[in-house]
Amino acid sequence: MLAESPAFSGFAVDDVPAARRFYQDVLGLPLTEDHGMLRLHLHTGADVLVYPKPVHTPASFTILNFPVPDIEATVAALTAHGVEFEHYTGTPAETDEAGIFRKGGPLIAWFTDPAGNVLSVIQA
Repeated sequence: MLAESPAFSGFAVDDVPAARRFYQDVLGLPLTEDHGMLRLHLHTGADVLVYPKPVHTPASFTILNFPVPDIEATVAALTAHGVEFEHYTGTPAETDEAGIFRKGGPLIAWFTDPAGNVLSVIQA
């Protein structure tokens, strides 16, 4: 019934202007804004809707993953742009001093947007 629907994903933020600055100016994503909502235009051709929710609770899981060819260079560049990577210790997802998980599976580093939603860069 929905196989031909142009489906898309979305997530909430509590401050759309802050999200716009972060996704456009810090992460460098092209986006459009309409009716107080953002539409992130991903390199894959997919769009992701970012909508306001005043009483927002951040997602407790990774909502958006960005595959990158060189995670160390990407983490360094994002850090230089003010992105703070999550640091996990004493857990199965323990990260190194740069915030990169290196204990099995793909290299991955997590960070949050201004609303506290979890994003990642992952070595492709």
